[in-house]
Amino acid sequence: MTFQHIIWAEDAGVATLTINRPDRLNSLNTEVIQEMIEAVDTIRDGVSTARCLVLTGAGRGFSSGADLAPGMAGGKATSGPIDAGAVLDTHFNVLLERLFALPVPFVTAVNGPAAGAGCSYALAGDIVVAAKSAYFLQAFVNIGLVPDVGSTWMLPRLAGKARAQAMMMLGERIPAETALDWGMIYKVVDDADLMAETMKIAQKLANGPTRSLALIRSGIRDCMDKTLTEGLMVERRNQMLAGRTADFGEGVMAFLQKRPAAFTGK
Repeated sequence: MTFQHIIWAEDAGVATLTINRPDRLNSLNTEVIQEMIEAVDTIRDGVSTARCLVLTGAGRGFSSGADLAPGMAGGKATSGPIDAGAVLDTHFNVLLERLFALPVPFVTAVNGPAAGAGCSYALAGDIVVAAKSAYFLQAFVNIGLVPDVGSTWMLPRLAGKARAQAMMMLGERIPAETALDWGMIYKVVDDADLMAETMKIAQKLANGPTRSLALIRSGIRDCMDKTLTEGLMVERRNQMLAGRTADFGEGVMAFLQKRPAAFTGK
């Protein structure tokens, strides 16, 4: 596949999607989002054999969020009132849903600013690794809008209501170290080590029991708003599905034979 605004690479079971508009701090318009959707769909549709996805940004930042050039993220000139939410239905939310529904683990490597929609996509990762220079920003209030692309759903669950609400209403930058303290992300590393550390994690996931990992990621989301009894039912269903995989048999055999498991993702 040929892309203009992203870089797509696959190696040793890991697919890396790099937002590639460094001259505009990887701001997102409909063309960029559409290419991201098409790339992610290669994993969903089995065209790609990748067993883990890494998302990052080219240059000095992850993403500054929606492109605020004339026409905003929709890419069309406007006059008078607009529906600032329309592009969410057609592009931005579609991509977020695709990322959550992936049948493989999803890791984000956050370099520099992750703002607006970029913040949402950065925090959507199952595992989020941030460079020390990274920061997270919900700046919508500064231009008279409200957080979107799942921010009001994700942030209170990650950081708690008080911190998420202050972050959104004050429009302040949250440095990587603070985000780590708040429980928003998994790890902070030196800038020079960001991709090496991320790929180390991604490679471990890609070599793991893919279907079980997919059930873990979906199971956590399913259980967050359920009662204990409902959560136990989710676990019961997922354990049944995991127990039917070839990787389960391989994992048990490897344990008994005291050797590393050779998972195939089946």
